[in-house]
Amino acid sequence: MNSNDRSIVALVSLAHGMVHTYELSIPIFVSIWLTEFDVLSLGITEIPVTQATLGLIVTVGYGLFGVGALPGGVLVDRIGSDRLITLCLFGMAGSFVLLGLSPNLLVVAVALLLWGVAASVYHPAGLTLLSKGVSARGTGFAYHGIAGNVGTGLGPLATAILLLFVDWTVVAMMLAVPALVAGVYAMRAEFDETAAVDAATTRNDGGDGEDGGDDRGSTNVRSLAEFVTESRRLFVGGFALVFVVVMASGLYYRGVLTFLPNLLESLPGFEPIPLTSVLPVEVTDALGVEAGSDRAINPERYFYSGLLMIGVLGQYIGGKLSDRIPVEAGLVGGFGLLAVLAVVFLPAANAGLTPLLVVGAVLGCALFLVQPLYQATVAEYSPAGTRGLSYGFTYLGVFGVGALGGAIAGGLLTYATPAVLFATLAGFGAVGSGVGLYLLRRRRGRRN
Repeated sequence: MNSNDRSIVALVSLAHGMVHTYELSIPIFVSIWLTEFDVLSLGITEIPVTQATLGLIVTVGYGLFGVGALPGGVLVDRIGSDRLITLCLFGMAGSFVLLGLSPNLLVVAVALLLWGVAASVYHPAGLTLLSKGVSARGTGFAYHGIAGNVGTGLGPLATAILLLFVDWTVVAMMLAVPALVAGVYAMRAEFDETAAVDAATTRNDGGDGEDGGDDRGSTNVRSLAEFVTESRRLFVGGFALVFVVVMASGLYYRGVLTFLPNLLESLPGFEPIPLTSVLPVEVTDALGVEAGSDRAINPERYFYSGLLMIGVLGQYIGGKLSDRIPVEAGLVGGFGLLAVLAVVFLPAANAGLTPLLVVGAVLGCALFLVQPLYQATVAEYSPAGTRGLSYGFTYLGVFGVGALGGAIAGGLLTYATPAVLFATLAGFGAVGSGVGLYLLRRRRGRRN
C-alpha cells in the first residue's frame, strides 16, 4: 500500500472498530438497566421496565443504525466520506457521553437513538472511501474487516472489565474517549478520497480523464423517481429473495445477542464471583474495593465477549467458503447450522457448563460465518449498475429490519419463555436456509 492507502485504511479501521465496540457493548448495559431502572417516565404516564420495554428502546437505536444506511449513502456522494466519518465519530462519542450522564431511562433511550443516527452513516462512508481511495483495495478491505472484528470482540470485553471497578455511567463516559480521539485524528488526516478511481480512469482512458470505466460504476441516483426506478429494477430479480436471507440473518443476530448476557446470568455456573475472593487484599485495597462490596466478576459478560471473539474465525471460514463453494450452498449450511444451534442451546445450557461452552463457541462462529456468504450472494444477485444500492438495502435489511429481533426477543422473554424465543430464532435460521436451498436448486436448474 502507498501512503494514501495507509492513511485511509488507518482511519476507516479505527472508525470501524469504534462502531462495533459501541454496537456490541450495549447488550452488556441492557442487563444492568433491567435492575437499575424500575419505570420509563414519559411525563403523562410511567411504563414498567421489562425486557419488552428495553427491547423496544434498543430496537430504536439499532433500527436507526440500519435505516440510516440508505440516506447515509446519498450523503456520502454529497459531502464526502472523510467529513461524514468525522461527524460519525464525534456523534457516537457525544451519544455515549449523554448515556453516561443519563438520570433516567428516557435519556438512555435518547442517547441510543443519537448513537444509531451517528453510526448509521459509517458503513456507506467507510466502504465508499475504501473502494474509491485505496489502490490496494483487497488489502484495505481485509484490514477494515479485521478492525471491525477487533471492536466486536474487545469492545464488550473492555466494557466487562471496566464494570468490575466503576459504575456503568462512568464506563459509558470512558468508552466515549476513543471515539473523540479518533474524531480529532479524522479532522487532521490528509488523503485523496478518489485516488484509486482517478488512477483507474487514467488507465482506462489513456490519460484523458473521460469515460471513467467500471470503477466509477454507480446508479447515480439524483432524485426520488430515479431511486424508485433503480430499486424496482433491483428487486424484480433474485435479489428480492436474497433480501429475505439478510433480514433473517439480522433478526437472528439481534434476537440472540441483545439479551444473551441477561439470559445467561440465571444459569448454573454463572453466579457472580466477588472481586474480593479472587484478588489479593493489597490489590482490592488499592482499587478501593472493600470487603462485602458488591463489585463482582459476572461470568456471563465474559461468555458473551468470548462468543463474539470467536466470530473472527467464523468470518474467515465464511470468506474461504464463499470462494470455494456455490454461495447458495453456503447459505443452506450456514443458516441450517444456526437453526440447529437455536434448538440445542437451552438443552446444552441445562446439561452443564461444558456443553454450553461448546455450543456457545459454535454459535459465535456460525453467527459471523454467514456474513461473508450473504455478502457474496448479494454481489451475484444484483446488477453491476445497482451494486452500491444493493448493499445499501443489504444493511437496511441486516441492521434496520434486523433490529426488530431485539424487540421480538424482549417481548418473548417478558410474555413467553426463553424456549419460545429460541424456537423463533430457529425459525429465522430455517427461513434463511430454505431460501438458500431454493436459490441453489434454481441455479442448478438453469445449468441443466
